[in-house]
Amino acid sequence: MMVDFHTHNLGASDALISVSPCDFAPSAGRRYSVGIHPWHTEGGDVEAQWTALETAAADHRVVAIGETGLDSLKGAPMDVQLRLLKRHIALAEAVGKPLVIHMVRTSQQVLKAWRESRKSVAWAIHGFRGNERVVAPLVEAGFYISFGERFNAEALKAVPLDRMLAETDESELPIGQIVENMAAVLQMPVSRLETVLEANLARFLRKD
Repeated sequence: MMVDFHTHNLGASDALISVSPCDFAPSAGRRYSVGIHPWHTEGGDVEAQWTALETAAADHRVVAIGETGLDSLKGAPMDVQLRLLKRHIALAEAVGKPLVIHMVRTSQQVLKAWRESRKSVAWAIHGFRGNERVVAPLVEAGFYISFGERFNAEALKAVPLDRMLAETDESELPIGQIVENMAAVLQMPVSRLETVLEANLARFLRKD
């Protein structure tokens, strides 16, 4: 059973491990998402990272592209981040793998990029901490929404069960505890939520 949608723990099993392109050194039996984080969009090594990403994207152990996205608080200027996000979108569409999105105070820009895309692959917002007003248009657009240790309870309740994911990211809490916390807010059995999250993650990663 794989429920943990997003972790940076390279030793994790039964999880989708997120790494930077130049750090991609896959281990047998593990699955990865690879992308250039918005925080890493400054500096002279971006093109080297991109070359490494194009190579990694073709690897069967890489099942998603990202995390990529937009961050208004950190990283290169927004126009630079946006150009790189669009390159990730085009790559994901070319290889037929879904996108993992980092989004900080940029929901409108992310939605605009989604509207301008081919919509041929699924998108998921990882580590969502916003409120129900921010999540509503993302849900309407068809995004998956992933929740970690610090989630907004009202936003969680506003997301349909079939669009919900869970993650550890860099938290020290195990994924089981995070799912238990989510289940308490949703007032449903932990076992049922685990089944739902497992099915959602499998569907997110599945190629049509």
